[in-house]
Amino acid sequence: MWLETLGVAMEEQNWSIRARLERVDDRVVGLLERYGHRLHRRSLGLLFVWLGLLKPMGHETATSLLAHTIYWGSPETMVVVLGWWEVAIGLAMLYKPTVRVALFLLLVRIPGTILAFVLLPEVTFIEFPLVPTPEGQYLLKDLVLFFAAMAIGGAIRHEHS
Repeated sequence: MWLETLGVAMEEQNWSIRARLERVDDRVVGLLERYGHRLHRRSLGLLFVWLGLLKPMGHETATSLLAHTIYWGSPETMVVVLGWWEVAIGLAMLYKPTVRVALFLLLVRIPGTILAFVLLPEVTFIEFPLVPTPEGQYLLKDLVLFFAAMAIGGAIRHEHS
């Protein structure tokens, strides 16, 4: 008899704990819904500005690899152009009304990233497809950022102001 009573008491306690956890979960999810997209968009924008500024400032990045896949100027010039292009993407990503501009700029840039894998596989992979070089890792990161930006673009109408 006392085991049954203990079982009922434990079950009630479990429901109480579950109810508390659900309330906490509701609050956390509410905060994520309210601020998550905005923070995601802004952090991505800041990342593009930061990494983009490295290029015109003369810091070596894997963009030099990308510059060798674009034949509209010298690689040195293209690194600077691509750097400022990334800054423009980042600035456009920071402000909700210009996110579509950022997505367009990314869409124009992403073929160069893919071309680097196609035209320079010996530079992007140690062993295709599972062991990328540091340059290949950088370009894979660019692809992930591109898809993260697409997710932001898909949610922009639902982002809380």
